[in-house]
Amino acid sequence: MTGEPPQTTRRVRVRAPRAAARATGASFPVAQEMAEQSEVGQLFVASLIRSQLRLALVVAGGFLVILIGIPVLLAVFPDINGVRIATVPVPWLLLGLGSYPLVIGSAILYVRSAARNERRFQDLVDDG
Repeated sequence: MTGEPPQTTRRVRVRAPRAAARATGASFPVAQEMAEQSEVGQLFVASLIRSQLRLALVVAGGFLVILIGIPVLLAVFPDINGVRIATVPVPWLLLGLGSYPLVIGSAILYVRSAARNERRFQDLVDDG
């Protein structure tokens, strides 16, 4: 022993800020690609258009299936034609009043889903 105090081992934790770690990683500037109208930017826009078109076709298809289902239901069960509610035939009520909630419900479904698709696309552009 030389008379020096014993050395204590001290742990040091080295960390980088998360923002710096993200900035040094490979980033993909989606907004820049779209602004430059490159093939990658066009691919992202085409993807958004495809997803919106798919959504529109699914909602329209579901709407038509249900709307066509009402007359089919009336044809399969002809006894419904004789039933009246407050002097109004039930088929008229089904076709007249039953279709409006269907239209409104389809519209709400489409608008919410389209907004969600656009939000996801915007998040992709912002994160890039």
